[in-house]
Amino acid sequence: MKGITGRKRIGIVSTVFVWLILQKEAGSFFNRSVFIVYNGERKDIGRRAIMYIEWTETAAEKIVDKVQGQEGYLQLKYDTDGCGCVVSGVTALWWVNEPEEGTEKVETNGVPLYVEKSKMIFLDEVMKIDFVPEANSFQLKSPNQILNPRMSFFNKI
Repeated sequence: MKGITGRKRIGIVSTVFVWLILQKEAGSFFNRSVFIVYNGERKDIGRRAIMYIEWTETAAEKIVDKVQGQEGYLQLKYDTDGCGCVVSGVTALWWVNEPEEGTEKVETNGVPLYVEKSKMIFLDEVMKIDFVPEANSFQLKSPNQILNPRMSFFNKI
């Protein structure tokens, strides 16, 4: 199977084999898949996203300034409006009343953040959010690339 970086057989039930798979898929997004093989046919049982976003001290302070104590949730939005194609999105930070349906809270070192599950494939598994005062904007980067050098913040409340 293409893209598998680790594979461990975790059990046998009769003639059904259960496997735990660690896959690296497009966009450096990691999935943990559990599936069974029965009569030579693979059936997925489940999968869970793995993602971590680090906030720099400057970025965390700037978010606190921008929301000014207002109740809400911060969402890393992969916005495709006006981009022509779902794979041509632009990341932005949205301050919203409630996390949108289909979002997942990701691990961070501080400010809680929600990301659309369906858009995680376009992001890296480890990222950092920084604030660049000279550009007066946030920056989303990973060890592999700069995903958005001028990431905007929108208060949607």
